Amino acid sequence: MNESSGYARLGAIDDPAALRRLPVAELPALAGEIRRCLIETLARVGGHFAAGLGVVELTLALHRVFDTPRDTLIWDIGHQAYAHKIITGRRARLETIRKHGGLAPFLDRNESAFDAFGAGHAGTAISAAAGFAAAEKLRAEGRRSVAVIGDGGITAGMAFEAMNHAGGLGLDLLVVFNDNDLSISENVGALRDTVARQLGRSHPAAGSGSLAGLVEALGFTYSGPVDGHTLDALLPALENLKAARGPQFLHVLTVKGQGYAPAVADPIGFHGVTRFDPVTGAMPAPAAVAHPTYSQLFGDWLCEAAALDPAVVAITPAMREGSGLVEFAQAFPDRYFDAGIAEQHAVTLAAGMACAGLKPVVAIYSTFLQRALDQVIHDVAIQNLPVLFAVDRGGLVGADGATHHGAFDLSLLRAIPNLVLMAPSDEQECRRMLATGLTHAGPSAVRYPRGSGPGAAIAAAEPLEIGRGRLLRSGSSRRPARVALLAFGAMVGTALDVAALLDATVADLRFVKPLDEALIASLARDHSLLVTMEDNVVSGGAGSAVVEALARLRIVRPVLNLGLPDHFIAHGSREQLLADCGLDAAGVLRAIQARLRVVGDQPGSVEDSSDRGRA
Repeated sequence: MNESSGYARLGAIDDPAALRRLPVAELPALAGEIRRCLIETLARVGGHFAAGLGVVELTLALHRVFDTPRDTLIWDIGHQAYAHKIITGRRARLETIRKHGGLAPFLDRNESAFDAFGAGHAGTAISAAAGFAAAEKLRAEGRRSVAVIGDGGITAGMAFEAMNHAGGLGLDLLVVFNDNDLSISENVGALRDTVARQLGRSHPAAGSGSLAGLVEALGFTYSGPVDGHTLDALLPALENLKAARGPQFLHVLTVKGQGYAPAVADPIGFHGVTRFDPVTGAMPAPAAVAHPTYSQLFGDWLCEAAALDPAVVAITPAMREGSGLVEFAQAFPDRYFDAGIAEQHAVTLAAGMACAGLKPVVAIYSTFLQRALDQVIHDVAIQNLPVLFAVDRGGLVGADGATHHGAFDLSLLRAIPNLVLMAPSDEQECRRMLATGLTHAGPSAVRYPRGSGPGAAIAAAEPLEIGRGRLLRSGSSRRPARVALLAFGAMVGTALDVAALLDATVADLRFVKPLDEALIASLARDHSLLVTMEDNVVSGGAGSAVVEALARLRIVRPVLNLGLPDHFIAHGSREQLLADCGLDAAGVLRAIQARLRVVGDQPGSVEDSSDRGRA
């Protein structure tokens, strides 16, 4: 970027030190250049958009006042931090964000010294900043700790736990509440209504009191509200708080999408974008999609189920759009519950509803279900309650990277007693599994991937027999080394592709728990190598369950477990990442061929029953 391209000021900013040398009068123009950079770049490459536009002035003010990175600046949820990335030396690489090998989609300590704490999930910033502040209290090095929370993160229970603790400790900590009245969807809850009443927003008021009263009850000194787009207001407010001691709370009002009229008018639609026209904001017409996404499929099924049964209710932790619940929320507003970014509460809310005779369906991303594992165990499974978990984004999700991959759900959930765990291989299987979970008398989970399925015909959603898999293809008995592919969920399609080349047998196990042990035993008797396939970590996953079943049945047969490796997987397209992990058809074929060459399996051979990991 250079002066001729319209970035005269931004072109000279390679780090916050350069920002601090810039005359104050130049900052509004710099903010305009940053917004232009965001608009022009993300119009070409896509990414998280409206949230970053709303914090440009706040970003400049924080880096101007505080001596970053010596002072610790922690952003809650990294999608607010694109402007932060721009002024901390990563402007030239912004076009690579969320791409394979490019800038991380959120915050990453390995990417920059200015990313003090990694952030992909909401509600963590205050806890992390309190940790830095506690360390400073011990070391007395003169460092300041600042947490910027907002974009819905303030609804997370963890945020209040952190404030309660930090307030009690009297830590020198500044919490900046970026109040734009939104997460991805509209914010929910009594706190939002209370703040709305204070500020004259057109939201229904709930109860009495004030944000300041709550903040001060937690041991913080409240300041604000301050206009988050006026540097003349932000800079002195932050300067005053930089010198203040003890827990401080600054209430900053911003507009999500500020500076770009289409995003201000539709902050939900512009939360995350693909390519768009930077002049008009027009997005290209959606490409013709041959098949609905699993999220859409789930939403349609749930509307059907709710129309038939008034006890069916839906719960989401602030993921209405992503989980496919927009139509349900419109059609059944009294039976739709957005719990905010509070996964633990959402699950125990469902448990209470189940005890009261309702049929709760918790629509939740795999990566966010991790945050409520104790509630799944303690509040749902121990009591054997009929709660159905619709676990979206299972497996590799693509551009959001390590914080959002659903890599662990099969391992985590299959260890829980009483819970039925299912993984559909296509759209109709998904509908039938959802129906199975809804009619089951205990807890259940249906785990499906991001994106579209293979295009199976949709029919009535008849429940499945629990624990019964299905044989999809039988390999030739004339092969000297007969291979059976035992596939789970989205890997079934890949298994069929590989089987056509190897003339192998393919079984869709359907259920991770309980397993179809009769089918597994039958395949073990007739094949010299069993290959399990899952887009979940190998450690403790579905393949591990197969090996455990064989041991329990006292059947010794070579097993090759294929799944995600034992390291965190970065961002890129799902197809790229599957290939990297050896879980595309070519990678699976290579692994099987290598296994057969090394061992020389023959029908009826007896060897160790596990050869785990990718060959």
